[in-house]
Amino acid sequence: MATRTIEDADIRLPAILLGVGLGGFFDGILLHQVLQWHHMLSATGSDNAGIREYPVDTVPGLRMNTLWDGIFHVVTWVAVLAGLALLHARVTRSRSRLWRSRTLWGWALVGWGLFNLVEGVVDHHLLGIHHVREGAHRLWWDLGFLALGAVLVAGGWLLQRGGDGSRDDLP
Repeated sequence: MATRTIEDADIRLPAILLGVGLGGFFDGILLHQVLQWHHMLSATGSDNAGIREYPVDTVPGLRMNTLWDGIFHVVTWVAVLAGLALLHARVTRSRSRLWRSRTLWGWALVGWGLFNLVEGVVDHHLLGIHHVREGAHRLWWDLGFLALGAVLVAGGWLLQRGGDGSRDDLP
């Protein structure tokens, strides 16, 4: 049986999608663009998928990495839009209360953590197409990314359990 929240609307899926998209934006903006620790294909050539090498210190390599970073951002943007659209469709009353809800932000943190766990396992470990940060401690950065994902899932789960979508759900 589905858990009902915010005026009897089930917001788990939309909130998780919102969290996945926001987590992806955080990763892409902070780690790819601002810190420039990695790009989508920055470990190709030594990956587990057999993808041609696209080194980020060459113009062609950086162009290909920038293209795939852009595709990654499109996917995260679509996740945010889908989450917002589903929230709008499911919550027809008390929408202003939704944004202060522990339930919404708890499930959004679960989504962000799931993003980290799936992206970390698939891209960092299985495919090896990029890592959080290259260098001698690459494995520790990748494991830290997974640990952060697990903490976000657990913290989000606990936060949403503290709210039931009622008036008492407000911080």
